[in-house]
Amino acid sequence: MDSNVEGDEVVFQKHAKYFKRFLNILPERLASHDSTRVTIAFFAVSGLDVLNSLDLLSDTFQQDIINWIYKLQVVPKPGERAYGGIQGSSTFDVVGTPENCGLKLFRWGHLAITYTGIAILVALGDDLSRLNRKAIVEGVAAVQRDDGSFSATIEGSEHDMRFVYCAAAICAMMNDWGRVDRKKMADYILKSIRYDYGISQHYEMESHGGTTFCAIAALQLSGQLHLLTPETREKIIRWLVFRQQDGFQGRPNKPVDTCYSFWIAATLKILNAFELTNYRDNRDYVLSTQDATIGGFSKWPHAYTDPFHTYFGLCGLSFLGEPGLQEVVPSLNISMRAYRRLQELQRNWSLQEDGLASANGEVTVHIE
Repeated sequence: MDSNVEGDEVVFQKHAKYFKRFLNILPERLASHDSTRVTIAFFAVSGLDVLNSLDLLSDTFQQDIINWIYKLQVVPKPGERAYGGIQGSSTFDVVGTPENCGLKLFRWGHLAITYTGIAILVALGDDLSRLNRKAIVEGVAAVQRDDGSFSATIEGSEHDMRFVYCAAAICAMMNDWGRVDRKKMADYILKSIRYDYGISQHYEMESHGGTTFCAIAALQLSGQLHLLTPETREKIIRWLVFRQQDGFQGRPNKPVDTCYSFWIAATLKILNAFELTNYRDNRDYVLSTQDATIGGFSKWPHAYTDPFHTYFGLCGLSFLGEPGLQEVVPSLNISMRAYRRLQELQRNWSLQEDGLASANGEVTVHIE
């Protein structure tokens, strides 16, 4: 179903200029987010992609962004710990820093940054040839915990459903699960389903719309969505549908928030139940948070806009079939155009790997 309902218009050009500004300079209020600058770039680049406006970035600028992501790639040396991945900013790459400087000890991949960094490369049409896929997947496996969850980094950090999703998205994009234990991951997810059939961030915590998305998307990306019984699936759908007031809330008795027009809607899309929601009310709420003067969306009407809510607001409108927006793939949170490009790369990798196996006298078996 398309939204195609009368109401406020989406100011496409202003949103595109809004994202472009964030790729040039960050406002002072976001200065504390320097260590996660890649994530901000993800919202801006992917937002431009969904808006069909990547052409606002010159070829040189797009290549600069690609080169910047590769500069942040961390590849362990032989014999070192498996800390491969992408780091959040160049904080620990000060020009001229000696090899024996203590800063070097703090360079390691971060799951959320690795996921968003790869997504940026795919959105910009890079061939991913400079990614060390093996090091990245080994880095994912190295941060999996005994309970099946994942830590953000090799040094521990938080471990919960957010990083379960990031791990699943990275492996799905790299088309390689390596030593990641998918069964343990699924067990962790199933044990986090709460009494009301929302899914929590970690055991015994409150059901949450964002982590319900992370859990369901991770099951789909790992080919394990079938582990949900029909009864459980229906009850999860019920919990999700009840999150709609006009827009969507993330938890019972909380105010609605623009970003849940992605988190809740994307989960319902994966479960083939999005049609159970009220499209008009959803669209009206998202557009009530739009700044029609300078662009951007906020979490609530009349609040400050930010790239996070602007991107997810546009994704929510895309799910409604808003004319002029690219289709978004719910589970990977990238545009359909980027997804098709990724599929082509994965096909090429498979052909190369099959050719290498044949050259070595190995027999490759394909399971349909």
